[in-house]
Amino acid sequence: MSSYLELTARQRIPAIFDAGSFEEFLPPSARVASPHLAQLDSPVSFDDGVVVGRGKLGGHTVFGAAQEGAFMGGAVGEVHGAKLAGMLRRAIDERAHAVLLLLESGGVRLHEANAGLIAVSEVMRAMLDVRAAGIPVVAVVGGANGCFGGMGIAARCANTVIMSEEGRLAMSGPEVIETANGVEEFDSRDRALVWRTTGGKHRYLMGDCQVLVADDTAAFRAAALDAIAALVQGEVGLTLEGLLAEQDMLARRLQDAEGANEPMELWRRLGVPDPAGVPMLEADAFLALAARHRAGLQPAASGTGEQ
Repeated sequence: MSSYLELTARQRIPAIFDAGSFEEFLPPSARVASPHLAQLDSPVSFDDGVVVGRGKLGGHTVFGAAQEGAFMGGAVGEVHGAKLAGMLRRAIDERAHAVLLLLESGGVRLHEANAGLIAVSEVMRAMLDVRAAGIPVVAVVGGANGCFGGMGIAARCANTVIMSEEGRLAMSGPEVIETANGVEEFDSRDRALVWRTTGGKHRYLMGDCQVLVADDTAAFRAAALDAIAALVQGEVGLTLEGLLAEQDMLARRLQDAEGANEPMELWRRLGVPDPAGVPMLEADAFLALAARHRAGLQPAASGTGEQ
């Protein structure tokens, strides 16, 4: 088993794509770096913290990107976002089989303010355009920095989200919530609470990710292949029916979560028999337990904690 979590962006690409097949657009030798960081005397990276290009996955041409969490937490600035958006639009032009995004980001790069915010919005627009063109988009979240902020929203613009338990997905990070609302609202130092709230198991139970795998590069690759194979057989663009189904899932989630102060309370309301034991389960055992208890796949709970 090879840990996906421990790899850099440049190590993840060859671990997921077919060996030797990936062609990078704007590699470090092109020296396309953020002008904003240089003006602020901040360190720059010659790939601006993201690898973009195209390669083969299971023999099919798949466009892809991998964010580097070690550079500014994978945060998105103007150049970083432009590389992602450009790759997505090129995928449309070249009629890619699919797009695979290996996401690891704390959100918008605060050093770049509005430029970063605009960049994230352009990435989301491009993701939806790719889907509208009939090309599946799959997002992978399994890095140490998780996927937060604008990129947390972008991840949910994908057709399928694949996570490990170690991956984290949310709009606001724990430190942001604590800073805004106090430690009484959310203690970012309580790592167990952080993972119960934003980690892969919780997101799977809530319906925010469709596939949960062990922290293993082979498992992520196999899940990406399976997800793409399933998606190319059907409708991948946004539809009214899909939006209504998503809205229904969110409405049920609000009902299920009413009055709950901690994720384990919500898991119990979903019918999970031993919520306290969930964090200790391996991926396969958890999936067997969770099969009947995902928020989007069952009638709404009563909200009383009883099933």
